[in-house]
Amino acid sequence: MPDGVGLVETQRVVVFGGDHPLTLDSGAVIKEVEVAYETYGELNSERSNAVFICHALSGDAHAAGINPGDDPNRPGWWDNLIGPGRPLDTNRFHVICANVLGGCKGTTGPSSNDPDTGRPYGLRFPQIQVRDLVNVHRALLTKLGISRLLAAVGGSLGGMQALQWSIDHPGEIDGALIVAASARLSAQNIAFSAVAREAIMRDPDFNDGDYYGTGSRPDRGLALARMIGHITYLSEESMREKFGRRIQDAEVPRYGFDVDFQVESYLHYQGQSFVERFDANTYLYLGRVMDYFDPFTDPIRVREQLARGNTGFLVLSFDSDWRFSTSHARDMAAELRTAGAPVTFREISSPHGHDSFLFPTPDYHQTVTGYIDRLAASAGGIAPRR
Repeated sequence: MPDGVGLVETQRVVVFGGDHPLTLDSGAVIKEVEVAYETYGELNSERSNAVFICHALSGDAHAAGINPGDDPNRPGWWDNLIGPGRPLDTNRFHVICANVLGGCKGTTGPSSNDPDTGRPYGLRFPQIQVRDLVNVHRALLTKLGISRLLAAVGGSLGGMQALQWSIDHPGEIDGALIVAASARLSAQNIAFSAVAREAIMRDPDFNDGDYYGTGSRPDRGLALARMIGHITYLSEESMREKFGRRIQDAEVPRYGFDVDFQVESYLHYQGQSFVERFDANTYLYLGRVMDYFDPFTDPIRVREQLARGNTGFLVLSFDSDWRFSTSHARDMAAELRTAGAPVTFREISSPHGHDSFLFPTPDYHQTVTGYIDRLAASAGGIAPRR
């Protein structure tokens, strides 16, 4: 694989504040919103080569490259997709990724201070929707002087953002690349979210969301929520290949209730590493954002909105993803086609389950490369891939 984008810095900018607060879809108001973001590659003179990356629930603005002081062997979460010579080729495209509203990695969220009290919002942070995440992204682009995107690209929750953006603002995006996502969570998905939420809120240190500055955090609950979630991100095949029924650090079972199997050790590691970088309240809010997402409730409006622009769609699923299975993607593609949008749909074979969108599967990357290159050829002002 070609070299990546190298050293990058996360930047921050206030996009709402003063006489221009953020009014949410619910009508609630957030007085000030700061956004953390990163950019890779140069914006061309025509401003026609901008690609926006929408991240998933546990992601952040650091999608590619290495932040100063970080382990050089642990680049941004979508580094295999972004960089010189990669599907989102930074020799040709100006790529932007921002931490979402409600996040905990530099963008205003429950752990941010409420200007009215000087204390972290906690659960006083208003409920948010995917539309609100999109509006903050758009405000960032206004700050950056970008009025139209070549593409919006996202996996899982990120795909939901790309879809909502395309419906609400169809004149702003040439193509939406929606990967391993759903337009409507199933009862099973909502049930997993409910159990994870209960794990956090029943932690004795949760303190009704006001755990900031107390010296105690609901780490046990958040770790358990992450363990539950991580099981749904993997496929049975990938778990069988990684772990099988192998015992951890022993030849024979120990016949107790402590960690004995390798898969148990792996889940404990995932839970513990997650609490070191994520906020429990953010996990609650973004999980609920996904639960309530349902952009096709008014099909007439969707049809009218999409008719106002010319956004095309690439909808991708993975055959081993049982969290957002191919049926979710097919339903989404069918609703978009019914609304008159041009849609390309493809199911990719991959053993990695829902997490497949994070892996450099050749067929997946080739599909993304082909689609983004067709968008670039139509946009003009973008050099062909070399």
